[in-house]
Amino acid sequence: MEKWYLMTAVVLLGLTVRWTVSLNSYSGAGKPPMFGDYEAQRHWQEITFNLPIKQWYFNSSDNNLQYWGLDYPPLTAYHSLLCAYVAQFINPDWIALHSSRGYESQAHKLFMRATVLIADLLIYIPAVVLHCCCLKEISTKKKIANALCILLYPGLILIDYGHFQYNSVSLGLALWGVLGVSCDWDLLGSLAFCLAVNYKQMELYHSLPFFCFLLGKCFKKGLKGKGFVLFVKLAGTVVASFTLCWLPFFTERAQALQVLRRLFPVDRGLFEDKVANIWCSVSVFLKIKDILPHHVQIIVSFCLTLLSLLPACVKLTLQPSPKGFRFTLVSCALSFFLFSFQVHEKSILLVSLPVCLVLSEIPFMSTWFLLVSTFSMLPLLLKDDLLMPSVVTTMAFFIACATSFSIFEKTSEEELRLKSFSVSVRKHLPRFTFLPRIIQHLFIISVITMVLLTLMTVTLDPPQKLPDLFSVLISTELTSANPPLLLRKTGPELTSVPIFLYFICGTPTTAWCAKRCHVRTQDSNWQTPGRQSRTYT
Repeated sequence: MEKWYLMTAVVLLGLTVRWTVSLNSYSGAGKPPMFGDYEAQRHWQEITFNLPIKQWYFNSSDNNLQYWGLDYPPLTAYHSLLCAYVAQFINPDWIALHSSRGYESQAHKLFMRATVLIADLLIYIPAVVLHCCCLKEISTKKKIANALCILLYPGLILIDYGHFQYNSVSLGLALWGVLGVSCDWDLLGSLAFCLAVNYKQMELYHSLPFFCFLLGKCFKKGLKGKGFVLFVKLAGTVVASFTLCWLPFFTERAQALQVLRRLFPVDRGLFEDKVANIWCSVSVFLKIKDILPHHVQIIVSFCLTLLSLLPACVKLTLQPSPKGFRFTLVSCALSFFLFSFQVHEKSILLVSLPVCLVLSEIPFMSTWFLLVSTFSMLPLLLKDDLLMPSVVTTMAFFIACATSFSIFEKTSEEELRLKSFSVSVRKHLPRFTFLPRIIQHLFIISVITMVLLTLMTVTLDPPQKLPDLFSVLISTELTSANPPLLLRKTGPELTSVPIFLYFICGTPTTAWCAKRCHVRTQDSNWQTPGRQSRTYT
């Protein structure tokens, strides 16, 4: 690609923004006894370094699962162990068993932030650059602009470098998987995605589009010939990669079952705290958790998730294409976010990644969605004292998108992918030609409302009788962005319904609803009451 120096400058700018955000506070800073996600990641380093593998996921006197017990797949544990070896070399006190609990210092903060940056630089950023370089039918300038906007997406930066997590690892591996299968490197793409799932189980949000796209390729090649050979190779790749990641836990049946219980704690209940999905929103009016038995809740959640994503997956299987694959990723990730169990507001990052991949195709809609997805995490970011970084990075992202893609000039029916819908409406209403103007006005109203709600949340105290007023208003505001997304009927039309539901549910619903969602269990081997503090401390 020409103008590599510009792409290098974009990467350096992205790294600079990331490191600047990392200078701010993090989750649970100075807030004992549970602290937050920062302490959770440090504690996992402590556990994986000091305890044998067979004790990592079990409750014991040395591994209290109620204090940030390990609840991510083996690859996350191995990553924590690798970081722990480096920490042991620098300062053993950082990961000393028991005595290091709640450890905080500037040197340790620098180390932890550096681990995120290095992982980002090795996995996520190269995948973004390669994705943009592989974009077809756009100029080199647009490829660089696309990379700039993706690398400046504030949601991921604020969570990984502010709140503190390693989402860039799983998302980066998933992106490598997308690149692999889109460029017909199917085995490498499958391997990368399997690693992503084994790093964070939430990557299952993207699993069905991968499966359907690859299955569609096999059908297209013919299951009696090359298609069957490809299917066998793909199956072997998946089995081999999972076996290698899980091998230490296959020594005993109880080990593997315990890891699975930790990864999928369905006994906790349908949802926790404030999150913008269907269950939390509906519970404001209908107490599903009180009406339906627990096993029925599981069945209903599974069925609705499956039904909401099935049309897009069927279409992708029958008509596999890289473009359809990207849009199906958006649709399925949103379906999981809306209907599945134990969704946290940070899970919207799993939807934002595929939206970033279609940024160059539908810049106006994508920019709008990515702005709202960042705003949906406002309560969490405020608790971490990340208001200023949130405002600055969001403005920088918006300016980058607006200038790079001229989003306000690309609001015609064709560019919004609403041509088919408009034509069908004009059969009955010949003068229906003002849809683009409506969408522009809705976008402006949405942005203004987000700004006003942010100012109100920061400067005003809610009434004593309505302590969660601002959370409710934030949820209501997001409905303003749903009409254009619902109307889409061409191309990725099956994405519209879950996007519509997301904007209706909005961002975190009400804490009033959250107070009624706590679930307890008697099994200490999976119970993690601290999980709630992990998200919101």
